[in-house]
Amino acid sequence: MTDVFTLGAAIVVAISAAGFYRIVAGRTVYDRLLAVGAVGTNAIVLLALTGFIFERPEAFVDLALAYALLNFIAAVAAGKYLEAHPQEDA
Repeated sequence: MTDVFTLGAAIVVAISAAGFYRIVAGRTVYDRLLAVGAVGTNAIVLLALTGFIFERPEAFVDLALAYALLNFIAAVAAGKYLEAHPQEDA
């Protein structure tokens, strides 16, 4: 069963590569902000899968929930900042 979770973790890491590319090569600030949110979501899933791989989901799911809250607060703060300080599109 651990092999299934390991395969899932490898797939999540591969999907995150597209997000990292969008962070670097995003045309606008909003593209980059969305990519950071997507990579953060993938990190949350990866934390949960790591918990199942090590057969300690209760510890890793707590970490994933804390990271999800931090990811949400960061997205809201960045959105508020960009609303108050409009950027020129690159």
